[in-house]
Amino acid sequence: MKKWTLFSFILVLIMMFTIGCGSDSVKPEEDSPTTAEKTEEATSSEADAPFPVTVVDGTGEEVTIDTEPETIISVIPSNTEITYAIGQGDKLIAVDNYSNYPEETANLEKIGDQQLNVEKILALQPDLALVTEYQHENNQDVLKQFKEAGIDVVVINSAESFDQVYKSIALVGEVTGASEEAEKVVSEMKESLEEIKEKAKAVKEKKKVWVEVSPAPDIFTTGQNTFLHEMLESINAINTAGDQTGWVKMTEEEIVSLNPDVIITTYGYYVDNPKEAVLSRDGWDEVPAIKQEQVFDVDNDTVTRPGPRLIDGVETLAKLIYPEVFEK
Repeated sequence: MKKWTLFSFILVLIMMFTIGCGSDSVKPEEDSPTTAEKTEEATSSEADAPFPVTVVDGTGEEVTIDTEPETIISVIPSNTEITYAIGQGDKLIAVDNYSNYPEETANLEKIGDQQLNVEKILALQPDLALVTEYQHENNQDVLKQFKEAGIDVVVINSAESFDQVYKSIALVGEVTGASEEAEKVVSEMKESLEEIKEKAKAVKEKKKVWVEVSPAPDIFTTGQNTFLHEMLESINAINTAGDQTGWVKMTEEEIVSLNPDVIITTYGYYVDNPKEAVLSRDGWDEVPAIKQEQVFDVDNDTVTRPGPRLIDGVETLAKLIYPEVFEK
C-alpha cells in the first residue's frame, strides 16, 4: 500500500508538470494578431485608400490618377480657390496670373493666363494639372505635352450655376484625395444658401435690380444662366435683364426704361468710384435707383467666379438690396 501511494503521488506530480509545460508552450500572446487578422487589416487598409481613382472630367472623358498628387498647378482662379477650400492648398506650386485668393497665392509661381507658360510648367514637373475646357478646346497640343511628361491632366467643368460649382468642387476633391473635405464644403454652401432663401421669404415687395458687369460706354449685364441671375432669384429680387441669356450688351436708353430700384456694379476693382459715375449719368435722374442713391459696387470675384465664395456674394447682395431683412 505504501508503495502504491508513493507511486500514485509521483504520477500526479509528473502529470502536473507535463500539463504546466504544455500550457506554456501553446499559449498564444493575447496582444499579437493572428495571420488572418493581419491579412484582414491589410485588405481593409487597401480598400480605404482613395487611389488609384478613376473620374469623369469636365469633357466627359475618364481619367485615372494612380497615386495621390503631391504637387499641383491650377490654371484658373476658381480651381485655385477650390483647392485651398478643401485643404489642399499646400500642394499648389504654381497658379495662373489672376489667382489672387487666398493671400498665399501671392507666394506661388505664376504660369500665365489663357496662354500658359508651357516651359515653366514642364520644368516644375507637377503631379497634377487642373485645367479648363478652354485649354482642352484650344491647347490640345499643350495638354498632350503635359501628359507625355507624366503630368496627370484633369479638365474641371465650366460652371454657370451653383449645382455645377458643387460638381466642380467634388471633382477637385476626388483627384486630390480630399473627397470628404470637398463634400463638407459643398454641404456648407448648400446649407448657407438655403438659410438665405428661407430668410428671403420675409421680403414683402420684390425690388427690380439692374446689374452692370462693365461700365459705359459698352455696358454689359447679366441674364439667365449666370450666377448673378441665380443669386438675385435666391434672395427674391427681380433681375431687370432676366429675359436675356448670358452676358448681354444694352444701351443706356434701354436700361433707363427698365426703371430699376437698385443698381449693382461689379467693376470697382478697375474703375475709380463707379457709384458716382453711374449717379452722374445724363438722363438717368428719374430712375428710382438714382433718385434714392441705391447704387452699390460688389467684389466681382464673389459674384462671377465659380468657387466657394459665391455664398459671400449672395450674402452681400442680400444685405445691400434688402437691408431691412438681412441686416437684422
